[in-house]
Amino acid sequence: MDAHIIIFLLVLLVPLSSATSVVDFCVADFNFPVGPAGYSCRNPANLTVDDFVFSGLGVPGNTSNIFNSSAFLAIDVTFPALNGLGLSMARLDLDVGGTIPVHSHRVSEVIIVIEGTIIAGFIGSDNTAYYKTLNRGDIMIFPQTLLHFQVNIGDSPALAFVALNSASPGFQTTTFALAANDLPTDIIQKITLLDAGQVRKLKTIFGGTN
Repeated sequence: MDAHIIIFLLVLLVPLSSATSVVDFCVADFNFPVGPAGYSCRNPANLTVDDFVFSGLGVPGNTSNIFNSSAFLAIDVTFPALNGLGLSMARLDLDVGGTIPVHSHRVSEVIIVIEGTIIAGFIGSDNTAYYKTLNRGDIMIFPQTLLHFQVNIGDSPALAFVALNSASPGFQTTTFALAANDLPTDIIQKITLLDAGQVRKLKTIFGGTN
């Protein structure tokens, strides 16, 4: 290969290989729409250290709901400094008997239990269930896209934190996906084997119609 062509290719590849380090950070600018790569960046000249600090995970969440649990998220839309950095966090509060219902997202997650006793698990694509009782200090990984859950089986409230490898993980909870929209009841019956009364009950709880 001609030496000039080799030099040209090397010059071309250098900026491509270092594309992720063009900027140190990209605090989200919500004045512009989000794209596949995230939000546009705010002007660094207008940022302060406070833009890189988030205090929301220090406050217990409201667990007065049907699942007796709360998931408070530090993601790009709540903590703009995470934009483009490929990570996020959440605080999970579970009352006695509380659950984080079966859900999935497009990225992997790791959980660490701070207080209490939790059964956590996920379901593999071959329908194998992987679940275990976790105590204080235990961690567990949930691979990307797989359905997973947490249940407080202790006699006191439980607290855990999770980290995800995306600033915009994308959450889909199975119950909400079925019952919080206008998907017809008879269709839900066919795809879940629930009876009409059960489907209507779920729709009433989660605001679905039809």
